[in-house]
Amino acid sequence: METPSSNKASTVAALQAVKRKSGKTYGQIAQEAGLTNVYVAQLLRRQAQLKPETPSSLRAALPDLSEELLHEMMQPPMRSYDPNIIQDPTVYRLHEAVMHFGESIKDIINEDFGDGIMSAIDFYCAVDKIKGVDGKDRVVLTFDGKYLPHTEQISEHMVSRLRK
Repeated sequence: METPSSNKASTVAALQAVKRKSGKTYGQIAQEAGLTNVYVAQLLRRQAQLKPETPSSLRAALPDLSEELLHEMMQPPMRSYDPNIIQDPTVYRLHEAVMHFGESIKDIINEDFGDGIMSAIDFYCAVDKIKGVDGKDRVVLTFDGKYLPHTEQISEHMVSRLRK
């Protein structure tokens, strides 16, 4: 019996095979499709939903994408992660950086915007490679999320009184 997670795993394997066969990087596919490199990776890992206006540009970048795979990519994904992924050194260091800088980032968000959060739904993310002042490669991560203020939770009774 195929479960949602086994279906996702087989779909991701098929999508990754299409990418490998193309010989293109996420960045190349993204540039051709007019998307960010991280979003392309999310699509090809079934962590994001392919929107109705995007299949033609993605297929132009990856001609071997079948109609079946495109159809599957247009379904709402089961966004999940393997808890063992934290053991990967890159993921562990990213997690460590967010944990180390998170409290300070939160303080600055609250100071500059007020009591609220950065959305991970209305979110833009990209990975770029630059040369540092020492000439060595550096990783630049861009997290660009919409600010969402926390709302005061007022009862219906109070809302009615305020409207009068």
